[in-house]
Amino acid sequence: MKYIGAHVSAAGGAFQAVARAHELEATALALFTKNQRQWKAPDLDEQDIEKFKAACEEYHFSPRQILPHDSYLINLGHPVPEALKKSREAFIDEMTRCQQLGLMLLNFHPGSHLQQIDEEKCLARIAQSINIALEKTDGVTAVIENTAGQGSNLGYRFEQLAAIIDQVEDKNRVGVCIDTCHAFAAGYDLRTEQDCQHTFEQFERIVGFKYLRGMHLNDAKSAFDSRVDRHNSLGEGNIGKTAFAWIMGDERFNEIPMILETVKPEIWHEEIAWLKSMAGD
Repeated sequence: MKYIGAHVSAAGGAFQAVARAHELEATALALFTKNQRQWKAPDLDEQDIEKFKAACEEYHFSPRQILPHDSYLINLGHPVPEALKKSREAFIDEMTRCQQLGLMLLNFHPGSHLQQIDEEKCLARIAQSINIALEKTDGVTAVIENTAGQGSNLGYRFEQLAAIIDQVEDKNRVGVCIDTCHAFAAGYDLRTEQDCQHTFEQFERIVGFKYLRGMHLNDAKSAFDSRVDRHNSLGEGNIGKTAFAWIMGDERFNEIPMILETVKPEIWHEEIAWLKSMAGD
């Protein structure tokens, strides 16, 4: 079965995100468990946690259908020791919040070298950051999102994702989320079924579907291989609808949260319904 949803607002509390996903007739959702543009947030209290768990039970969302995202400020490969320490502490807090809410996944952008250290050293720092966070938390999988490769961001090549995973000690608690817009902008073509087959053959060979824990389904305003991250609504960008129909028909993408981050929330309901129809749901 395909779990299909969108990244919805958690304004008013995390439990509100669950209700908003239900209104979209979604079977998956993503959310921020705190303000994504601030380092600090109030701790979750027991009431917050119980409301969230009750909403998940009421609207039939299991932890495997929910893909929370961490703060955009975190850089687990930061070249400056003080900033790296701050990012690691914030990431552990994000993992802890997921653990408290009974969630099993945390999606994050791997990190950036900021033109100050080489790529290999930065990838090793990212892996070390994951190892530290996994040691200090339980039950939550660190889900590395591929990037478009803007600026000094790493994670835009499948080889970079594999290099991080190779250095993570607990392979059972690390995975990846493939964002279609980011992949396309990084040079992985998705415009035809043949392109999709070729791209995901590379993914299987280099990373492996066993590590796929989620997807972000976004068309691209950005050009192919542009290294520019610009999302678009499904079928309105440079990827087109073929890729999304192909993904919906492939069983290798079953049982993971597949999340829209497209640019028109007002049509998410329609996009979700179309994806479901392509999946035969």
